[in-house]
Amino acid sequence: MTNWDFGYPATPLMAWLVAGSLKFMVNSIKAKRWAIDLVGYGGMPSTHSAIVSSMAFLVALREGIGHPAFGVALTLAFVVMLDAASLRRQVGKHAEAINKLAREHQLKPLRERVGHHKIEIAAGALVGMCVALAIDWISRYGW
Repeated sequence: MTNWDFGYPATPLMAWLVAGSLKFMVNSIKAKRWAIDLVGYGGMPSTHSAIVSSMAFLVALREGIGHPAFGVALTLAFVVMLDAASLRRQVGKHAEAINKLAREHQLKPLRERVGHHKIEIAAGALVGMCVALAIDWISRYGW
């Protein structure tokens, strides 16, 4: 019987928790209040980027960049990050335009913060890499 490696399932979960907590703190500081209503898509750092980059980086650390799993993880990371910077940003811009019309008709507004700026994506990727390093170090050497 082999030891079960907690690193692979724990890494994206921890990246999500760390990035989400950082995003909540950044939003709260900017809003000068507890920004519970701002939790969700968009903002600094990108949680999606943190999740996918954490797994790609963990696979690179453990299996090497020549391993097929790294290629798959890197491809997924690129797709998610490009989507956050392009398609989801455009959805946010469309929501802004729709909301201008919706105000005239007293309709419920759409969420406008959907995508990310490049710096938010880069920050998310950095968070993901740091989490992957920490999880890998803990699984190798313990607390």
